[in-house]
Amino acid sequence: MKDIIKPIAVLGVICLVVTALLAWVNIITSPIITAAAEKAAAEARSEVLSEAKDFREITDVKLPEGVTAAYEGSDNSGFVIMVKSKGYGGDIELICGIRPDGSIEAVKTLSHSETSGIGSKVVDNATGYRDNYKGKTKDDYSDVDGVTGATISSKAYKKAIGTVFEAYDILKEGAKA
Repeated sequence: MKDIIKPIAVLGVICLVVTALLAWVNIITSPIITAAAEKAAAEARSEVLSEAKDFREITDVKLPEGVTAAYEGSDNSGFVIMVKSKGYGGDIELICGIRPDGSIEAVKTLSHSETSGIGSKVVDNATGYRDNYKGKTKDDYSDVDGVTGATISSKAYKKAIGTVFEAYDILKEGAKA
Protein backbone atom coordinates (compact mmCIF):
# COMPACT_ATOMS: atom_id res chain seq x y z
CA MET A 1 0.00 0.00 0.00
CA LYS A 2 2.89 2.36 0.86
CA ASP A 3 4.33 1.85 -2.65
CA ILE A 4 1.10 3.17 -4.20
CA ILE A 5 0.35 6.14 -1.91
CA LYS A 6 3.86 7.67 -1.88
CA PRO A 7 4.14 8.24 -5.68
CA ILE A 8 0.57 9.59 -5.78
CA ALA A 9 1.34 12.06 -2.98
CA VAL A 10 4.61 13.17 -4.64
CA LEU A 11 2.87 13.71 -7.98
CA GLY A 12 0.05 15.60 -6.24
CA VAL A 13 2.54 17.95 -4.55
CA ILE A 14 4.41 18.49 -7.84
CA CYS A 15 1.13 19.34 -9.58
CA LEU A 16 0.18 21.81 -6.86
CA VAL A 17 3.58 23.54 -7.03
CA VAL A 18 3.53 23.76 -10.83
CA THR A 19 -0.06 25.07 -10.78
CA ALA A 20 0.87 27.74 -8.23
CA LEU A 21 3.87 28.81 -10.34
CA LEU A 22 1.76 29.04 -13.50
CA ALA A 23 -0.86 31.12 -11.68
CA TRP A 24 1.86 33.45 -10.37
CA VAL A 25 3.36 33.87 -13.87
CA ASN A 26 -0.11 34.58 -15.26
CA ILE A 27 -0.74 37.26 -12.63
CA ILE A 28 2.59 38.92 -13.45
CA THR A 29 2.29 38.78 -17.26
CA SER A 30 -1.43 39.42 -17.75
CA PRO A 31 -1.25 43.24 -17.51
CA ILE A 32 1.77 43.30 -19.82
CA ILE A 33 0.00 41.17 -22.42
CA THR A 34 -3.17 43.30 -22.18
CA ALA A 35 -1.19 46.52 -22.63
CA ALA A 36 0.65 45.07 -25.64
CA ALA A 37 -2.64 43.96 -27.23
CA GLU A 38 -4.19 47.41 -26.71
CA LYS A 39 -1.13 49.06 -28.23
CA ALA A 40 -1.22 46.73 -31.24
CA ALA A 41 -4.95 47.42 -31.74
CA ALA A 42 -4.36 51.19 -31.59
CA GLU A 43 -1.54 50.90 -34.13
CA ALA A 44 -3.74 48.81 -36.43
CA ARG A 45 -6.53 51.42 -36.24
CA SER A 46 -4.06 54.18 -37.11
CA GLU A 47 -2.68 52.10 -39.96
CA VAL A 48 -6.04 51.58 -41.66
CA LEU A 49 -7.36 55.12 -41.08
CA SER A 50 -4.29 57.33 -41.13
CA GLU A 51 -6.02 60.74 -40.92
CA ALA A 52 -7.57 60.04 -37.51
CA LYS A 53 -5.62 61.27 -34.51
CA ASP A 54 -7.67 59.25 -32.04
CA PHE A 55 -10.66 56.91 -32.00
CA ARG A 56 -13.90 56.55 -30.08
CA GLU A 57 -15.35 53.06 -29.76
CA ILE A 58 -18.96 52.82 -30.85
CA THR A 59 -20.98 50.56 -28.57
CA ASP A 60 -24.50 51.97 -28.72
CA VAL A 61 -25.39 50.72 -32.23
CA LYS A 62 -26.52 47.23 -33.28
CA LEU A 63 -24.13 46.14 -36.00
CA PRO A 64 -24.32 43.16 -38.39
CA GLU A 65 -23.26 39.70 -37.30
CA GLY A 66 -19.51 39.29 -37.68
CA VAL A 67 -18.61 42.83 -36.63
CA THR A 68 -16.51 42.58 -33.47
CA ALA A 69 -15.85 46.30 -32.89
CA ALA A 70 -16.34 49.67 -34.52
CA TYR A 71 -14.56 52.97 -33.98
CA GLU A 72 -15.18 56.48 -35.19
CA GLY A 73 -12.12 58.47 -36.15
CA SER A 74 -11.63 61.99 -34.85
CA ASP A 75 -12.46 65.01 -37.03
CA ASN A 76 -14.94 63.05 -39.19
CA SER A 77 -12.06 61.10 -40.71
CA GLY A 78 -14.14 57.93 -41.10
CA PHE A 79 -14.70 54.64 -39.35
CA VAL A 80 -12.60 51.64 -38.42
CA ILE A 81 -14.48 48.36 -38.38
CA MET A 82 -13.21 45.04 -37.08
CA VAL A 83 -14.90 41.99 -38.55
CA LYS A 84 -14.66 38.21 -38.38
CA SER A 85 -15.54 35.79 -41.19
CA LYS A 86 -15.34 32.01 -41.48
CA GLY A 87 -12.56 30.92 -43.83
CA TYR A 88 -11.34 27.47 -44.83
CA GLY A 89 -9.15 26.88 -41.78
CA GLY A 90 -11.11 28.92 -39.26
CA ASP A 91 -11.94 32.52 -38.54
CA ILE A 92 -10.35 35.38 -40.45
CA GLU A 93 -10.27 38.63 -38.46
CA LEU A 94 -9.83 41.87 -40.38
CA ILE A 95 -9.67 45.54 -39.54
CA CYS A 96 -10.81 47.98 -42.20
CA GLY A 97 -10.67 51.76 -42.41
CA ILE A 98 -13.41 53.51 -44.37
CA ARG A 99 -13.18 57.17 -45.34
CA PRO A 100 -16.19 59.50 -45.05
CA ASP A 101 -16.88 59.07 -48.78
CA GLY A 102 -17.44 55.33 -48.25
CA SER A 103 -14.21 54.12 -49.83
CA ILE A 104 -11.74 51.77 -48.17
CA GLU A 105 -8.47 53.36 -47.11
CA ALA A 106 -6.82 50.11 -46.03
CA VAL A 107 -7.51 46.58 -44.83
CA LYS A 108 -5.32 44.57 -42.50
CA THR A 109 -5.55 40.97 -41.33
CA LEU A 110 -5.48 40.69 -37.54
CA SER A 111 -5.52 36.90 -37.30
CA HIS A 112 -6.31 33.81 -39.34
CA SER A 113 -6.03 30.02 -39.43
CA GLU A 114 -5.83 29.57 -43.17
CA THR A 115 -3.67 26.92 -44.80
CA SER A 116 -0.08 28.05 -45.17
CA GLY A 117 0.84 28.68 -48.79
CA ILE A 118 -2.72 28.47 -50.12
CA GLY A 119 -5.34 30.35 -48.10
CA SER A 120 -2.61 32.40 -46.49
CA LYS A 121 -2.03 34.03 -49.89
CA VAL A 122 -5.26 35.91 -49.30
CA VAL A 123 -4.78 36.98 -45.69
CA ASP A 124 -1.00 37.48 -45.44
CA ASN A 125 -0.94 39.85 -48.40
CA ALA A 126 1.85 37.82 -50.01
CA THR A 127 0.09 38.34 -53.33
CA GLY A 128 -1.02 41.90 -52.55
CA TYR A 129 -4.62 40.67 -52.41
CA ARG A 130 -5.78 43.03 -49.67
CA ASP A 131 -4.42 46.01 -51.60
CA ASN A 132 -7.00 45.23 -54.31
CA TYR A 133 -9.66 46.57 -51.92
CA LYS A 134 -8.05 50.00 -51.43
CA GLY A 135 -10.32 52.71 -52.78
CA LYS A 136 -13.20 50.29 -53.34
CA THR A 137 -16.75 51.17 -52.32
CA LYS A 138 -19.80 49.03 -51.62
CA ASP A 139 -20.68 49.32 -55.32
CA ASP A 140 -17.45 47.90 -56.74
CA TYR A 141 -15.71 45.79 -54.06
CA SER A 142 -17.27 42.61 -55.47
CA ASP A 143 -15.26 43.15 -58.68
CA VAL A 144 -12.07 42.04 -56.89
CA ASP A 145 -11.04 38.62 -58.19
CA GLY A 146 -10.23 35.80 -55.77
CA VAL A 147 -6.85 34.14 -55.43
CA THR A 148 -6.46 30.98 -57.52
CA GLY A 149 -6.44 27.90 -55.27
CA ALA A 150 -7.83 29.82 -52.31
CA THR A 151 -11.46 30.14 -53.32
CA ILE A 152 -12.96 29.65 -49.86
CA SER A 153 -10.51 32.07 -48.24
CA SER A 154 -11.09 34.65 -50.99
CA LYS A 155 -14.87 34.37 -50.56
CA ALA A 156 -14.55 34.69 -46.79
CA TYR A 157 -12.40 37.82 -47.21
CA LYS A 158 -14.89 39.33 -49.64
CA LYS A 159 -17.79 38.44 -47.32
CA ALA A 160 -15.98 40.21 -44.47
CA ILE A 161 -15.57 43.32 -46.64
CA GLY A 162 -19.29 43.17 -47.45
CA THR A 163 -20.06 43.04 -43.73
CA VAL A 164 -17.81 46.08 -43.24
CA PHE A 165 -19.88 48.03 -45.77
CA GLU A 166 -23.13 46.97 -44.08
CA ALA A 167 -21.76 48.23 -40.76
CA TYR A 168 -20.53 51.43 -42.41
CA ASP A 169 -24.02 52.21 -43.72
CA ILE A 170 -25.45 51.77 -40.22
CA LEU A 171 -22.71 53.86 -38.62
CA LYS A 172 -23.04 56.61 -41.22
CA GLU A 173 -26.76 56.89 -40.52
CA GLY A 174 -26.09 57.00 -36.78
CA ALA A 175 -23.52 59.77 -37.26
CA LYS A 176 -26.09 61.91 -39.11
CA ALA A 177 -28.67 61.60 -36.33
